[in-house]
Amino acid sequence: MADKIIRVLLVDDHQVVRRGLRTFLEIQEDIEVVGEASDGAEGVARTEELRPDVVLMDIKMPGTDGIEALRRLRELDNPAKVLIVTSFTEQRT
Repeated sequence: MADKIIRVLLVDDHQVVRRGLRTFLEIQEDIEVVGEASDGAEGVARTEELRPDVVLMDIKMPGTDGIEALRRLRELDNPAKVLIVTSFTEQRT
């Protein structure tokens, strides 16, 4: 068992993505998924409430997207690291 458990908050508007990430992360013995949120505004609120070490967040969500949520998270007195993940692709020609 690891000395320090990494507390993770999942923020994505797709429940199936959150479920998949949770399943993968919970296999890791040094990671605990402490909560989930379905949009950026909820993610900011849950971050204030749960104080995770890491916020794993989608960039493209309805309402408050990942970019705006990141701006709000940076204003908080919270040392959480933020990882932006997305399945959004853009083909450039």
